Amino acid sequence: NIRELIQDQYGNYVIQHVVEHGTDSERARVMDIVLEEAVALSQHKFASNVVERCLQHGDISQRRKLIEILIEGDGPHNPSPLNNLVRDQFGNYVVQRVLDVAEPNQRERVVNILRVQINAIKKYSYGKHIIARLEPGWNGVGVSSPRMMNPYGSGSERGYS
Repeated sequence: NIRELIQDQYGNYVIQHVVEHGTDSERARVMDIVLEEAVALSQHKFASNVVERCLQHGDISQRRKLIEILIEGDGPHNPSPLNNLVRDQFGNYVVQRVLDVAEPNQRERVVNILRVQINAIKKYSYGKHIIARLEPGWNGVGVSSPRMMNPYGSGSERGYS
């Protein structure tokens, strides 16, 4: 079950591999599930890695849809999910990745949502990473999340030892 693997301590690595190296149809199956539950998965310890990988390796249409869900959530009359994700211990990594990969028009919308919260964001240990990405001229080129580099790492970059 893809849904279970996405959230599994070890299965999420299999799904990340499929997203990065699988066929278009395999990637689309994962993306469809991620799109259905994007906000909740972004706040999950293991699934948030898969959401990041989808942002990096989804096609332009998939990426746009995913970012739109993270911006709009349940619709324009409700607060953006970004408001909570930026404060979440796992969701903040997804927000950082959104800022790295979003096209200019979506990126500008994300920046506008987050700029209002700069003082609150500064209070979090990862705040400097978000704030750096809000700067004009940030392009995110060559940026990769250390937590996805070594599937057998200690997880200490997220405070786990």
